[in-house]
Amino acid sequence: MQQTKVVKTRTKVGGRTIGTPNKSTAKAREAIAAFVDGNAHLLQRWLEQIAIDDRYGPKTAFDCFMAVAEYHVPKLARQEHVGADNGPIEMVVKWQDGK
Repeated sequence: MQQTKVVKTRTKVGGRTIGTPNKSTAKAREAIAAFVDGNAHLLQRWLEQIAIDDRYGPKTAFDCFMAVAEYHVPKLARQEHVGADNGPIEMVVKWQDGK
């Protein structure tokens, strides 16, 4: 039995589809991306300085990197895979007989 899902496109005020960033958000993301691209050589040095500082350490340096990357690399949405009737996925493994 094949299931079909109907997807409706909704719009926000102004005609944007849901999930489309407004102009300010798009410009901010572009500015951050340009900053990261233009300062990649400095970013490495800054992160190293944070990592070796006794007040902060490597975890803080990693957190700083992730904070910058969050605005530059899109996040992947989590997806749940389910089997029939929203149950567990059933996998059948068959071994070929050696004869």
